[in-house]
Amino acid sequence: MKNFVQAGENITVTATAAATSGEGVKVGELFGIAAGDAAIGGDLDLVTVGVFEMPKVSTDDMAVGDAVYFRTADGLVTKTASGNTKVGIAVITAGNPSGAVNVRLNG
Repeated sequence: MKNFVQAGENITVTATAAATSGEGVKVGELFGIAAGDAAIGGDLDLVTVGVFEMPKVSTDDMAVGDAVYFRTADGLVTKTASGNTKVGIAVITAGNPSGAVNVRLNG
């Protein structure tokens, strides 16, 4: 197809804040997991598809299929939609208290 650019599984952006490999990063409405470390202003590769273990709000009870939202302020995922960005779906049960949940990213 003549207008195809890339699969979009990995997107390179300019880091607007220092990033560490494995952490969630939001750039505008784009969300992904940092594939490596990056300093402010450096190139940052974001993985936008797949299943990742992500740190969560420990008091949230999450079930398989629950929508998962990213809190930019602290880098945790939560079930709370208000003020947060939907990034995926829980693919395991993660009760209260637990510090992580496996999330399939929306891409």
